[in-house]
Amino acid sequence: MEVYSMIKTTAFKSFACMAAAAFMLLLAACSGAGNTAPAATSAVQSSTPDGQQQAGQTPDSQETSANGQETAPASSTDAGQAGQTAHAGQASETPSIGQLVDLAKEGKIPEVKYAAHIALFDEIEQDWGKADSTEAAGKGIYAAYTKRGVTIGFNKGMKVFDMRSYAANLQQLSYIDIEKSLGKADETATNGDDQIYVYKVNDQYQLKFIIPKATGKVDHISVFSPQDAKNNMAG
Repeated sequence: MEVYSMIKTTAFKSFACMAAAAFMLLLAACSGAGNTAPAATSAVQSSTPDGQQQAGQTPDSQETSANGQETAPASSTDAGQAGQTAHAGQASETPSIGQLVDLAKEGKIPEVKYAAHIALFDEIEQDWGKADSTEAAGKGIYAAYTKRGVTIGFNKGMKVFDMRSYAANLQQLSYIDIEKSLGKADETATNGDDQIYVYKVNDQYQLKFIIPKATGKVDHISVFSPQDAKNNMAG
């Protein structure tokens, strides 16, 4: 009986030690979890400012975007320059002879809104400014706008009767090209070393191609209104 009591006591002590050890482990685990939680919290807190800093870096990305937008206008400028180059390329292309005829039927030359027989020179002068040079020639007065490549003939009544274009793109045309499109000229004339080929496009206007013998290419074209080519005040 005494031996049994000793065994029971020993078993109880062992159980108590085990329980105490388990309790200590539990406390240690709780303590570790508690320490881990602040670390996690700290990590979250530390990550949050980073996140906030990253959010704060958004203006940098916006600034980059702004720089991109500043680059974009440069690109737009490049595009604009490319557009301008394209336009210059179009301007340098030879207009079709059919287009010249269509314009001539309205008394016009390419790139000019004013028409022979309709426009008055003083209106053009008010719009374009003084001509680079003015001289009497033939049946009227001719005003040259050199930078525009345009010369305008008008009578004493200020009515325009001759619109001439010296545009470089027209100077690619040869009489062979013209004849293929329009056939033989209605009239031909010679002025010094220049051959003049005249096509009657309607009852009001003539389209003239002035071609130096030396080049065989157009020097200039003229949209001419014969009935207005009078040296009088009535126009």
